[in-house]
Amino acid sequence: MLRSLIAALMLCLPVAATAETADPVEAVITGLILPGFERLEARSAGLDAAAQADCNPEAPALRSAYNAAFDAWVQVSHLRFGPTEENDRAFSLAYWPDRKGFTPKVLSQLLKAQDPAIHDPESFAHLSIAGRGFYGMEFLLYDTRFRDPPEYACALIRASAHDIALTTAAIAKDWHSDYAHKVLHPGTENSPYQTQEEVVQELYKAFTTGLQFTLETRLGRPLGTFDRPRPNRAEAWRSGRSLHNIALSLSSLHENALLLSTGHPKMGVQLDAGFDAADEALSRIKDPIFADLSDPSAWLRADVLRQSIDLIRDQQSANLGGELGVAAGFNALDGD
Repeated sequence: MLRSLIAALMLCLPVAATAETADPVEAVITGLILPGFERLEARSAGLDAAAQADCNPEAPALRSAYNAAFDAWVQVSHLRFGPTEENDRAFSLAYWPDRKGFTPKVLSQLLKAQDPAIHDPESFAHLSIAGRGFYGMEFLLYDTRFRDPPEYACALIRASAHDIALTTAAIAKDWHSDYAHKVLHPGTENSPYQTQEEVVQELYKAFTTGLQFTLETRLGRPLGTFDRPRPNRAEAWRSGRSLHNIALSLSSLHENALLLSTGHPKMGVQLDAGFDAADEALSRIKDPIFADLSDPSAWLRADVLRQSIDLIRDQQSANLGGELGVAAGFNALDGD
């Protein structure tokens, strides 16, 4: 089932750019980044509309719209540069991992105080990022502790959905209005990049950082150790998305890597082999939220996936960097 899901996700990601250009930068921009953020904007608008129509946290249409928008975010969540970093937009959409439990604390405080800030979009945007975005909404939709008082909880759901829609629209607008041009034309006025190599370095770093985050955080946190697994640390387990998010991330990273390898067909074959092995390992995992990791056989199946992703990072990813003439460099996850 999961292999079919990954194949379907791959088809959703545009690849036409590879047939039209031998430039990996243009391929990534036109084949992944621009359509990816357009999709996120559209699905977030759908989430906003669904919340305004019915704020019942168990409403099927609302939950469906939420999951569709969350899917779109996961597919671009590794692209942490430029518009996503402006005004901490990415953090306001995705404050996770939340190691100190700030998200439920912020939401509890809002509900208890019935803070009127949620009724004004600008004021809501200045609230703690821990209570905003997809992970904040997950508590509101899937955790019954955050439903009282009902009228305020309803308004908070609507405010959260609207905030996500505004944030994702701003990211998409910035990419289309000027940032894509800046990336495609390094060395020109207002571009933060002086050379093509700097741009390739940025795109490659985004890919490797995304791979590292999926390996060490999305999978590594719940996996823990053989003697001490930590399934309660899995991402988005309340909404049943933990394994699904890994599948989405791997699918998008696979496509990202293939677009970066434009002009290097042998590298594409290597990348396919590495990601196919990871897909096979992922398809053998049975529990969608890793709740069965206390079972040694379940833990070992998850560890095979970890080893498969680690192999992509150590071999295929490193080889891709060599073909592109760049190294991953330092990223925000180093030293965590």
